[in-house]
Amino acid sequence: MVELIYYVDRSDIREGKLAEVQNGMRDLATFVEAREPQLMAYNFYIDESESTMTLVAVHPDSASMEFHLELGGPKFRAFGALIRMRSIDVYGRPSPAVVDQLRRKAEMLGGGVVTLHTLQAGFSRNG
Repeated sequence: MVELIYYVDRSDIREGKLAEVQNGMRDLATFVEAREPQLMAYNFYIDESESTMTLVAVHPDSASMEFHLELGGPKFRAFGALIRMRSIDVYGRPSPAVVDQLRRKAEMLGGGVVTLHTLQAGFSRNG
């Protein structure tokens, strides 16, 4: 069975930066969609108070996530002045290299905590 990797990160939007965050989210989503056909989902959300940004991504495997982190690195850095990352939660089994990349990303964007969650039971239907 192939185990998908679900990625969820949450960040506080810095005061007065909402419009820039929204523009950055659209730009990043367009960039990723054009360059990462293997990525199954890549969605940004803003909470009702417009103070928190959440990204939810679904990768088919760890290689997809590693490629995404390498490709997107320069784009992620641009968010540094706009947000403060609170957390990254990963559901699935990313490689040690991916975990290292995620910890560096979290530190670069404000020092959020990276938490790994291991599948215990369940199923996914693809397609």
